[in-house]
Amino acid sequence: MTNTTKPAADMAVVTISHVPGREISENLGIVFGSSVRSRSFLFDIFATFKNLFGGEVRSYTRLLEDAQQEAISRLTAQARKMDADAIVDVHFATSQVAYKAAEIFAYGTAVRLK
Repeated sequence: MTNTTKPAADMAVVTISHVPGREISENLGIVFGSSVRSRSFLFDIFATFKNLFGGEVRSYTRLLEDAQQEAISRLTAQARKMDADAIVDVHFATSQVAYKAAEIFAYGTAVRLK
């Protein structure tokens, strides 16, 4: 990851509408983070060879995992600026934003806990 802050252990990030065992005291609003990644020509050549033989294209898997982690880091950084304790209802979306460039988008609701 580059130019991002890693999620801290004290920032709960959950895909459900509550943090188990905790009560939400304040809804601070929507937060989001995204990462746009592109593939290089050389990257595609190696992936094409892998497709000929079948199986997982690990280089694409790593690319998407890195993009997801970067999106989460940006999501939590925005929540920290709002002095949030947690982010609930976190969802992910993907889209193609340009030829050979994809976005991973994470969004949720920043909250304070009691």
